[in-house]
Amino acid sequence: MGEPVPVDVVAFDPVLEAGTKSTLFACPELAPAAPGREPRVVVMTVDRVGRPELDVLRTVRDAPSRPDVVLVAGELEPEGALHAIAAGARGLLRRREADAAALSRAVLAASRGDCTLPPDLLDRLLERPAGHGATTAAAGPAGNRWTAPGLSERERSVLRLVADGHETNEIAKQLCYSPRTVTTVVHDITQRFRLRNRAHAVAYALRVGLL
Repeated sequence: MGEPVPVDVVAFDPVLEAGTKSTLFACPELAPAAPGREPRVVVMTVDRVGRPELDVLRTVRDAPSRPDVVLVAGELEPEGALHAIAAGARGLLRRREADAAALSRAVLAASRGDCTLPPDLLDRLLERPAGHGATTAAAGPAGNRWTAPGLSERERSVLRLVADGHETNEIAKQLCYSPRTVTTVVHDITQRFRLRNRAHAVAYALRVGLL
């Protein structure tokens, strides 16, 4: 076994933070990030997924080391899950299901670049019709509303042609772009939404109604 994965914990409630750390660091493969050392994974523990929580998630993801984030929420519905994924969450867990085994598995998966979702939540996301995704305004705490980042018209145009099976040179010719521009557009989309490749980008965009 190699060195433990350095992990940090972020919570709005100090009691939740202490409880999460106690559960998390029972796993010998995980350890608190040492002072001065950036964590590879950050576990965020929240009551619900609203605007303040998403803002903190984005701030964590924007740190220089770009740590992966596992979000543990008291309430976790498909709409909030899509917003969290769009904001950069790598793993999602409900608090009642986040025992030591489940939490450590999610953190270790995130450290390897894998994504973890509760099976029933994944099923509900896959059943959602197109157009009911992360670009739809959703209610947060106290009636706040937000809209997750979407796609520009240029990005939509490129993704539509990718979805139709066109190669980079064909897309460039149809849209009067250079092949380099098309490649850059696809790369920007996959980086922004933390997607693996062109196919994953198309599947994600269709699923959450961005196309």
